[in-house]
Amino acid sequence: MKVGLFVTCLVDLVRPNIGFATLKLLEDAGCEVIVPATQTCCGQPGYNSGAREISQRLARKVLAEFKDCDYVVAPSGSCSGQVKIHYVQDLFRDAAESERIEFEKLSAKWFELSDFLVNVLNLTVSSSEFAAASFPGSITYHDSCAGLREINIKHQPRELLARSGCNLIEMNDAEKCCGFGGTFSIKLGEISTRMADNKCVNIAVTGADAVIGGDLGCLLNIEGRLRRTGDAKTKIYHFAEVLAGMAK
Repeated sequence: MKVGLFVTCLVDLVRPNIGFATLKLLEDAGCEVIVPATQTCCGQPGYNSGAREISQRLARKVLAEFKDCDYVVAPSGSCSGQVKIHYVQDLFRDAAESERIEFEKLSAKWFELSDFLVNVLNLTVSSSEFAAASFPGSITYHDSCAGLREINIKHQPRELLARSGCNLIEMNDAEKCCGFGGTFSIKLGEISTRMADNKCVNIAVTGADAVIGGDLGCLLNIEGRLRRTGDAKTKIYHFAEVLAGMAK
């Protein structure tokens, strides 16, 4: 099985450990992982800002880089939603039939990481193949908006974290936005800050040692607000880092 790994911009530039953790999980599961060296961005920032032509050019680049893979996996619900939903339903909805079909094929074989591990590789809570995580403390989980609302990522990371033996304490309003929202946090900074503050309060109530999520943008936003409000203790990890035993 040839699996393309889409690393994402933020992971590559800010926390590459997530990319290496994803690679480890896929290889440990027996996948032949392909990581195109020329990959950059899925085009979502441009798409959210109305720069459709730029976003389309980047989408065509993604298609060319991953079209020969059996599957494509990304450690991001946000990027995955862009490819699976917005490429097909918007950006290339009125494209020539041949091009539209190619993007439909890409959409069908593209998976967010936890969804791929659970629903394609069947690494569920009962799977003996899944390695135990090494994170010793309690965790709470933040659901990212795009992953949850666009591609239904909710139970998959929780199943995997449960299999790894994590002590998960659910926070209040885990499904509410952290205030990041890509360009939302730039355009509406005061509202974004209030939303992040609400999220930080809910995290504190759990007493968890770490916040876990599936989108680095959310995690960076939450971490930044925690630190600015005086919390230097709570750790922030992508679920891939925990599952791969790379959350220290």
